[in-house]
Amino acid sequence: MIQAIGLTSTPRKEHPPAVDDVSFEAHSGRVTALLGTPGAGRTTVLRLMLELQKGRGITYFRGRPLHRIAHPNREVGVLLGEVPGHPARTVRGHLRMLCAAAGLPVRRADEVLEVVGLVSLREARLSTLSRGMDRRLGLACALLSDPHTLVLDEPTHGLSVREGRWLHGIMRAHATQGGTVLFTTGDPKEAARIADRVLTLEQGRLVADQDVADFSRTRLRPRVAVRTPHAARLGALLTKEARTARRSVEVVREGGNRLSVYGSTCAEVGETAFRHGILVHQLADEIGDMGPTAAATAAATETAAATPTPSRPGEGEPGEADSGDSVEEPQGVGDDPGAATQERRMSPADSSTPSTPPVAHRSPVSHTNLADSADPADPIAHSSPTDHTDHTNTTDASRRLSHQPPHLPRLPRSVEAGALPPLPPPITVRPAPNPLRPVLYELRRATGVGTGYVTAVVVIVVSAVMAVVLAGMGHTPQPRLLAAWPREVPLPPAAVGAGLLGAIAFGDEFRYPALAVDRGPVPRRLGLLAAKLLVSAVTGLLLALFTVGCDLEVLYLLHGPELTSVPGAWLPLGASWLGFVVGCAWAGVLAAGVFRSTSAGLAAVVAVPLLVVPLVQKALQGSAVRHAIGFPMRLRELVLTQWPFGGDRYVEAAAQVIVQPEGGALLLSLTALLGAYLFTTVRSRVR
Repeated sequence: MIQAIGLTSTPRKEHPPAVDDVSFEAHSGRVTALLGTPGAGRTTVLRLMLELQKGRGITYFRGRPLHRIAHPNREVGVLLGEVPGHPARTVRGHLRMLCAAAGLPVRRADEVLEVVGLVSLREARLSTLSRGMDRRLGLACALLSDPHTLVLDEPTHGLSVREGRWLHGIMRAHATQGGTVLFTTGDPKEAARIADRVLTLEQGRLVADQDVADFSRTRLRPRVAVRTPHAARLGALLTKEARTARRSVEVVREGGNRLSVYGSTCAEVGETAFRHGILVHQLADEIGDMGPTAAATAAATETAAATPTPSRPGEGEPGEADSGDSVEEPQGVGDDPGAATQERRMSPADSSTPSTPPVAHRSPVSHTNLADSADPADPIAHSSPTDHTDHTNTTDASRRLSHQPPHLPRLPRSVEAGALPPLPPPITVRPAPNPLRPVLYELRRATGVGTGYVTAVVVIVVSAVMAVVLAGMGHTPQPRLLAAWPREVPLPPAAVGAGLLGAIAFGDEFRYPALAVDRGPVPRRLGLLAAKLLVSAVTGLLLALFTVGCDLEVLYLLHGPELTSVPGAWLPLGASWLGFVVGCAWAGVLAAGVFRSTSAGLAAVVAVPLLVVPLVQKALQGSAVRHAIGFPMRLRELVLTQWPFGGDRYVEAAAQVIVQPEGGALLLSLTALLGAYLFTTVRSRVR
């Protein structure tokens, strides 16, 4: 269950807080709706619960706050707005990246894609998805780790009526299996249709915490739904009788042969129709307006029913189809066996919580007549034990909606068959902690989009062109010629490319926060940092080797072997070159992690030769390479040990790299950035 205590957002300047002292509970096995108008603070409440926004208060998920849970994504599945994924990443690649972060097998991605009906779009880019497909992908991300709790922010926003009903079925199925579901909505009728409990927010404060039956009775408007071929005549008679008796009765013509009567009862309307000999096809008590979407659907249904369609057997003329409807008041649905089934599937840990009330008491929006509610082909009539809305002629509507365009993925067949939508199979065995999990995630993140490949190709091409130009100009030392690094340029192309890739590695975590729920608004896990440093180091090494190799090949083809000879001091030069490129990559990673921006990471890399190197040169007052000569011998005399396998050469090469102005400046920058990163990490954890 969820226990939110004193949630209060941080006010901005002189404005009051968007959320002020909100406390509530959402029990397992039940669907809880957080209702409010735009600006009431619904999304802010969810962000405070998930620790994605600064504020006061605390939220317990089954007795533990989110920051005390080792793997939050296994406890809470979240859908907030659009899917925070890179636009160029594929649907399947995004889910596989999240599987790597959670330690799940890659087949889990295919399982959830099958459930949400996105198998045909698994290779589509995230930027090409429509609003409805993006919502399905967000639900797939929420269900990926088989969480106990679902937190959904307006999950049906932008969806069609049929997709919204399917998503309601997913929510009900999750709650039926003992999970907790909390969702926000601005539609009172939607809250009454699907939820077991409704929390009402107004101007950032919780003003009502009601069972759905109480909510429907006190906050929704009751009415009598009438369907008759003589709607105009019956409406005039009801208005005339109400005026004569001086009663407040409102009659609204919904279109076609449908009336909505407010301020009256089924008995009174039925007696009026009987006295005047008016045929009635439907007479039912309802709570809440059906809204413009449902009214449009009902009108489309009546229009389609009025047109004979020979290819659909069983659909006759409107008069014949309506002749079998009962005129008497509908029977109750309190004996629905779904309520007992739901209670049996409740988890034992939640046996102390109040049991789900009978369906008759949490009937939300309306009670239909028996003939309509008994239709086995209606996918919505069976999608939820609590969904008893008016489904007049929904059979025809369901058949028409099932004929989707061929380019759109179809919903699962279980929805069309009338059962609750299936959930992904449970994860019976949780994977053990694995130190390579962040590395696998980082590899899939880096290789899932073409940014790294394009950057590498551009760097290699630019480096080769610059090497050819420098060779044609002459007077360029061979080491700088092979690195394509003229003295007038602060950094070679390989170092800039490695720094850019390193900055992107951490900058994307803030621009596309796919791991925000698992690691908070700032991903400060040291394991994630180590993985990014390792992958960026390997990327920098490969980029440094490929650029030098391509430069050698191009120079050999154009100028012959005289410019491609190996320098005598190749070991210190090679170590200096590789260390410099890797250092630039690490500087980009650390700077982007500290300043939360890709551009800031790249700026920190460029600032090393422009700002830090001159300071180091002034401090050293000249070349310090001579101080590195003999350093291994002096160190060996100090520690009284022998260097095995000629290790003194490598130590001397490393010392020469460090005492270079560029190497010393880069080492100084890396130390400062690493210290700043660790400081911000510790400070965020203490806070």
